[in-house]
Amino acid sequence: MRTHHFLFMTWSLLSLLACGTGSTPQAPPAEEAAAVDPFRSPADRWGQLFVDVQMQQVFPDGKTFVDCTPKQPDDAILQAYAEMGDEPDFDLRAFVLQYFELPRQYASGFQTDMSRTPAEHIEALWPVLTRQPDSQSTKGTLIPLPNAYIVPGGRFGEIYYWDSYFTMLGLEVSEQDGMIENMLDNFAYLIDTIGFIPNGNRDYFLTRSQPPFFAAMVDLLAGAKTQDGQRAAVYQKYLPQLEKEYAFWMNGLEEALETGEPVRHVVPMPDGSLLNRYWDEGDYPRAEMYRDDVETAEKSGRPAEALYRDIRSACESGWDFSSRWLDDPLRLETIVTTQIIPVDLNALLYNLERCLAGAYDLSGQEQDAAAFRSKAEDRKQALLKYSWDAEELFFQDYNFVKGGFTGQRSLAAAFPLFFKMATPEQAAQVAGVLERDFLYDGGLVSTLVENGQQWDAPNGWAPLQWVSIQGLRNYGETELAARVQANWVKLNSKVYQNTGKMVEKYNVMDMGLEAGGGEYPVQDGFGWTNGVLLRLLSEEALTD
Repeated sequence: MRTHHFLFMTWSLLSLLACGTGSTPQAPPAEEAAAVDPFRSPADRWGQLFVDVQMQQVFPDGKTFVDCTPKQPDDAILQAYAEMGDEPDFDLRAFVLQYFELPRQYASGFQTDMSRTPAEHIEALWPVLTRQPDSQSTKGTLIPLPNAYIVPGGRFGEIYYWDSYFTMLGLEVSEQDGMIENMLDNFAYLIDTIGFIPNGNRDYFLTRSQPPFFAAMVDLLAGAKTQDGQRAAVYQKYLPQLEKEYAFWMNGLEEALETGEPVRHVVPMPDGSLLNRYWDEGDYPRAEMYRDDVETAEKSGRPAEALYRDIRSACESGWDFSSRWLDDPLRLETIVTTQIIPVDLNALLYNLERCLAGAYDLSGQEQDAAAFRSKAEDRKQALLKYSWDAEELFFQDYNFVKGGFTGQRSLAAAFPLFFKMATPEQAAQVAGVLERDFLYDGGLVSTLVENGQQWDAPNGWAPLQWVSIQGLRNYGETELAARVQANWVKLNSKVYQNTGKMVEKYNVMDMGLEAGGGEYPVQDGFGWTNGVLLRLLSEEALTD
């Protein structure tokens, strides 16, 4: 028997209480759910009903059931299932449809007007992707937010953390600074009430965050202000949440320093420096991909809890899934995310430390500002030491357990350029590798491995194009940046003309296809594609 439940407190007290053995999780006793109001994971809430629905694939997409809203009180539904579930002619799908409301398909009535340009289409999509403030008495898994926000689209009916930064790039072009501030205020609300920004505003995401772009969002909003006083006010407003965001990622620091062992996200390195990894508090299957995770665990021959945590931690990275995290780049069951120091995560935390230093400067807190400038510099030097591959002339993820590079090159290497951490020589060398190995007719490919995972070849993703383009520009590699931009815009526009859609990822290696690979079908909408494309199109318009 396996049980798990959550206790949500401030960041310093956040913990997961979990126990159990065995590779095939069973449903927890229903009475244990009572202790975790107001948020309960679907497995805790629905017990054996949840396990049966997911394992029998009542819905093709495992996310469908966990996003359903119950039509009756939980006790009544569970009692009905206990009474009816063993009947010979019992129809599980019919039962779910009787007792649950399926997730709303917001964009189902939207019709693309092909007379619109791609930019005009994106402008028309903003209202479709907008969600109004949520009810504070939700019965489903949605965590209520106090302000309007933009969702990615497709199967995703909630806000996502790192997606939102790239969506904001387009909102800025659309002069929707109010929506940008709404979304930042929602993230600040989550930090204040939960202790961190979860993967998305669903209760089954409360064991993990996502790439920490909150500081970059604050920088973006501040940059949109025209006066110094207005910019300073933005940093003053969000300074408490920036501090809490940092505390979340560094939670366990003292224990890590005392023991010399990794604690949560914090990893002490052999030379005494500190870097970070992705880490999910859960060691059990994801609610939204339950059957997939159970089957992967059965195939792996590994202790199930370790595999589940590595899978979930890859989800925190946003790159779920990629050869970046795999010992064998062709086999998902060899995933070892928690052993890896990711280039992108540590570049983002460097930016958070620099953002905090700047915010403290504006507040007159000179000692705190100096401390965080020092932290940022220490992280920069550590990342350059452990992640710069002088043979490949490229930044690589580092496996701290094995004491060496993972060997899987990816566009995460552009993040030190995006945040101006690289030396000019390193930037020029990274640019050379990107041009030689990663650039195709449709843009930059995410990795050089073709294994069916969606964050690997042949796929390209909008956020990675933007980070790469901006990173190249930061170091004067403008010609290559312009080629990447032109290729990506051409591919996005071509798919739009063929399908009337903006999608979440694209096959950059074959201009005749949309995309390929991944855990679920290609999704349309799509927040970060819209944001990045609109930003790039606006730049092209300015140069015409």
